[in-house]
Amino acid sequence: MEALGWQAWITLAAIAAMVVALVREVARPDLIFLGTLGLLLLTGVLTPQEAFAGFSNPAVLTVAALFVVAAGLQRTEALAFVDRILFPRRPSTGRAVLRLMAPVSALSAFLNNTPIVAMLMPRVQQWAERHNLAPSKLLIPLSYAAIVGGMITLIGTSTNLVISGLMIQAGLPGLRMFDLTWVGLPVAVAVILFFALIGHRLLPDRRRDRGGFEEGLKECLFELRVMPDGHLEGKTVEEAGLRALGEAFLVHIRRSGRVIPAAPEQVLQGGDILTFVGSARMIERLLERDGLERALPSVEENATQTLPLFEAVVAPSSNLVGKTLREVQFREQYGGVVLGIQRQGQRIVGSLGRIPIEAGDLLLIEARNGFDRRWNARRDEFYLVAPRSPERPRPRPRHAPIALAIFAGMVLLAGLGWIPLVTAAFAAALGMVATRCLSGSEARQALDLQVLVVIAAALGIGQAVDRSGLAAALGHGLVTLTADLGPVAALAVLYLVTMVLTELFTNNAAAALMLPVALAVAGELGLEPRAFAITIAVAASASFLTPIGYQTNLMVMSAGGYRFSDYLKAGAPAAALVFVVGLTMISLIWL
Repeated sequence: MEALGWQAWITLAAIAAMVVALVREVARPDLIFLGTLGLLLLTGVLTPQEAFAGFSNPAVLTVAALFVVAAGLQRTEALAFVDRILFPRRPSTGRAVLRLMAPVSALSAFLNNTPIVAMLMPRVQQWAERHNLAPSKLLIPLSYAAIVGGMITLIGTSTNLVISGLMIQAGLPGLRMFDLTWVGLPVAVAVILFFALIGHRLLPDRRRDRGGFEEGLKECLFELRVMPDGHLEGKTVEEAGLRALGEAFLVHIRRSGRVIPAAPEQVLQGGDILTFVGSARMIERLLERDGLERALPSVEENATQTLPLFEAVVAPSSNLVGKTLREVQFREQYGGVVLGIQRQGQRIVGSLGRIPIEAGDLLLIEARNGFDRRWNARRDEFYLVAPRSPERPRPRPRHAPIALAIFAGMVLLAGLGWIPLVTAAFAAALGMVATRCLSGSEARQALDLQVLVVIAAALGIGQAVDRSGLAAALGHGLVTLTADLGPVAALAVLYLVTMVLTELFTNNAAAALMLPVALAVAGELGLEPRAFAITIAVAASASFLTPIGYQTNLMVMSAGGYRFSDYLKAGAPAAALVFVVGLTMISLIWL
């Protein structure tokens, strides 16, 4: 490290600070990456052209186009036929896992993982409960199938495209569509067979009633009536003292069959039904106030059945994490009211406004129609927002053949090398809009801007690692360390370090930081750079050990009632299997 210049030291310090910020979640990942990129720009490590080259990199543009293509397939329900494959009539757990994981991996090889899991998760739950199987036996396999499926092709996950983009930046040929297949396919087969035969036995058997969330809600939801000509009639909610109640809060007002938000300025009328969430002992305290009386039992019993309810999984980058609902003013900032919180399959009891929110929490939210469409476009806040009584836009099944034809054409043209992947992806995205498989607004909503910014900034940071000499120094150190053990040992060390980094923050960041080092090692050993690039690609996607390492793991956490230890118990053997199979295939093919 004595030979490092000032640029390398600044790059190392900036990356160290970035890692700490990502691990401690001091801000959203895209802001942290942009801040790090800005620091490298201001200190002169990168020129403006080098810093912002990632924003025009084909990898970023390809990922953006693929988001739109996936949305078109989902909107037209072009993949509805998969249901017949996934859900047999009378399965055993092992057969169910096999029939679930194999097609999901195949889909994930060509489509973004997140929408696949979001689309299938409620269907898997309903089917499992209908056949007396525990959803907890199937949801982690669903997530892992999407992960290993992403290793099979270049477009399987954005990480692969980041790797290819960095290789092009380094003056090397990028990865081709099926370069990863030689490794990714054996890895996927091994993981699927493991869970079908053994792995599902390591998963917990936690059976939950789908309606349990709402049934539990009834214990803390109650209604009171504003007395006609009473003390509260004509007063606003705030004037009536119904805002800061401590152990309860006013959710909404029912008036003549309508549901009205309980805004502070809302004027109360006689006969209004006030719906509260909170401690049951607050009922008697509120009844002591002049102007309130008990609501009719028939109304109270059906309170939750007419609420416009949504479920939302909190993302690690959400502004909610570490804060209470009261601190973030959830009603004002998000346009809804949290009626219940589920954490690791258990309903949180107590004053909801005072409980710090954690990543992976499942929130039961009352909001106006359209809440899901508005917040599904903000994956920095929620990984998944789904209506409890879905009022989704009508699908366009007549457009399904068109969407499938566009998708197949993209894969065929790019796979055969007739046109560049970015061209094929953009043509497919434009085709989805032009043929009305989805609207222009739906295409814009499909774009995950946070992911795109992270990728673009990561490419710039990766260039700093290379240009500053840091990659060469670290690569030389690694070669020296493993000199007596051979190139496979160097690959193994690179793999393990990348895997640890991807569990700590994001797979794209881990890939961007480690690939320059891997290419430096390949150059010093005089070996095929593709072997080292694919090693980083596989390791960066091999996030099985924690729920926070990969977004699909977090998405299924509350739905399956999983604990942190469940991922470690089932994921450790899977991670070891991917490590052994992946390095074996890479060594046989390229070393």
